[in-house]
Amino acid sequence: MTSPMVFRIIILLLCFQTLYSQQVDNLIDSLADTTPSAKKASLSVQIASELAISDWERALYYLDIAKENAIASDDAIVLADFYYSTGEIYYAKDAVDIALENYLKAYEYYSKQPASDRFKLENNLAIVYARSENKEQALHYFRKVYNFQKKQKDTVLLASILNNMGTLYLDEEIDSSLAYYNTALALSNSLNDSNLNQYIYTNLGRAYAIKKDFEKAKSFFSKAQSVGIRNENLGNEAWLYTELAGMYMEQNQADSAAFYAKNAEELLDSVAPLTFQHQRATQLAYKSLLEQGAFEEASIYFEEYATITDSLNLEDKRVNVERLLVEEEYRNREKIRQLEEAKKESRNYIILLALLVALLLLGIIVVRYRNKWQKVRLEKQLALAKQQELNANLELKNKELIGKAMVEMHRTEIVSEILQELKEVKRKAAKKETQYAIDTIAKRLKRDTSTNLWEEFETRFEQVHESFYQKLFQKHPELTSKDKRLCALLKLNLTTKEIAQLTGQSPKSVENARTRLRKKLELTHSETDLSLYLAKFN
Repeated sequence: MTSPMVFRIIILLLCFQTLYSQQVDNLIDSLADTTPSAKKASLSVQIASELAISDWERALYYLDIAKENAIASDDAIVLADFYYSTGEIYYAKDAVDIALENYLKAYEYYSKQPASDRFKLENNLAIVYARSENKEQALHYFRKVYNFQKKQKDTVLLASILNNMGTLYLDEEIDSSLAYYNTALALSNSLNDSNLNQYIYTNLGRAYAIKKDFEKAKSFFSKAQSVGIRNENLGNEAWLYTELAGMYMEQNQADSAAFYAKNAEELLDSVAPLTFQHQRATQLAYKSLLEQGAFEEASIYFEEYATITDSLNLEDKRVNVERLLVEEEYRNREKIRQLEEAKKESRNYIILLALLVALLLLGIIVVRYRNKWQKVRLEKQLALAKQQELNANLELKNKELIGKAMVEMHRTEIVSEILQELKEVKRKAAKKETQYAIDTIAKRLKRDTSTNLWEEFETRFEQVHESFYQKLFQKHPELTSKDKRLCALLKLNLTTKEIAQLTGQSPKSVENARTRLRKKLELTHSETDLSLYLAKFN
C-alpha cells in the first residue's frame, strides 16, 4: 500500500524532523530572552503554530501565553493579530466555530483599517462562513474581497475568489457554481497557473458529477490529473483521487472507486493524516472493497476509518473543552484584576475589616470548638458505618452475581450432557417415533438454554457496578468485548481458577488473557495488581 512517491515523502519528513525540532527550540529560547509583551505574544503564537500538528497540548499552552501578553501589551493591533493567528491555527484543526470566533474578534480592529490591510481576514471570514453553511455572510465577504482585488487587478486572487464562490453554490445552484468555475478557469488559463488550474478542473469535475454528466466530469478530472503531474501538489492529487473515487462509487464501478480511494488514502496517510478528507477517502476505500467482495482488505480500511473517526471526534470534543477552559480562565483573571484595583483603593478598610472578621471568627472557634469536634467525630463514625454497610451490600450483590453465573453455567453443562446422551439414545433407537420424540425434547432443551449467559451476566453486573464500564472505556477505549468480560470478572476479585471454571477455558488460557490485558492497560512494567487497578473504576 506504499508507493515510491510516499517513500520520498517519508524520507523528506525524516530529513526535516531535526530541523523542525531545532526551529521550535530556537523560538522557545528567543521567547525566554524576550521582555516586551508584544514580542512575547508574537513568538508564542509562532511556537503554537509550529506545534499545532505534532503536540496540540503544548500548542494550547503557548496560545495561553500569547493571549496573556497580547492583552498585557495594551496594543489593539497586537491583540487583533493574536486573534487572527489563533483563528488560522484553529481553522487548520477543522475547528471552524472557534476559528470564526477569533476572526471576528480580529475584525473588530481591522474593519476600521484600509481594505488592503483587511483583505486576507475578510477572505478567511468568507471561507469560514461558507464552511459553516452561512451563505449570506459568506457572499457578503466574498463580494468585499472580489471588489477589492478587481480594483487591484490581481488576476490570481480573483480566480481563487471566483473558485471559492463557485464552491459556495455547489450543492444548491449548480449552474451558478459552473459559471463561477468557468470564469475562474478563464482567468487562471491566462496566467498558466497549473496549481490553480488543477484545483478548478477538479471542482468542475465535481460539479458535472453532481449533474450526472459523467463524461464531462471525467474529462475535467483527466485534465486535473494531467496538470497535477506537472506541479506535483500531493494534497491536490489526493483530493482529486478522492473525488474520482466518489464519482465511480456513484456509478457503481467499485473496482475503479477502490483504485482511486486507496491511492488517495495512501497519499493522505503521509501528507494529511487524521483529517476529514482522510476519513472520506478511507470510507470510500472500504465501501468499494466491500462491493467487490474483498472483505479482508475492506476490514483493514474500515478499522483505519474507525480510528480516524474516533480521533476526529475526540479531538473536536477536546478542542471545544479547551476553548471553554481558556475563556473561563480569561474571565477569572479579569475579575481578579478588577478586584486587585478595588483593593488598592480601599486597602486600609479591607485590612481593618479582615482583622475584625478574624477576631470574630477566632471567638466563634474558641466557643464552638469542642461541639464542632464532637460533631465531626460523630459524622465520621456515621459515614464509616454507612460505608461499611454499602460495602457489605456490594459484597452480597457480587456473591449473588457470581452464584447466579455459576448456577447458569452448571445448568448449561447439565443440559449439554443430557443433549449428548439423547444423541446417543437416538442413534440406538430403532423406531422413527422414538427418534422424533428425542428430537422434540432436544429442541425444547436447546430453546430453553438459548439465553446468552454472558449478556445476562453483563446486564446484572452493570446494575451492580453502574459506572464501571463507562469509566474504564473513557481511559482505555481500545478494549474488546472479551477484555470487557475479563475486567468484570477481575473486578469481582475472582481467581484464575474460578474464571477458568466460569468461562470454560483452561487456567493457562486465562493467565495468557490476563497478560494481554495488562499490556493493553499499560501495566506490563508495573507491579500494580490487576484486580486492584480495576477496583479503582467504581
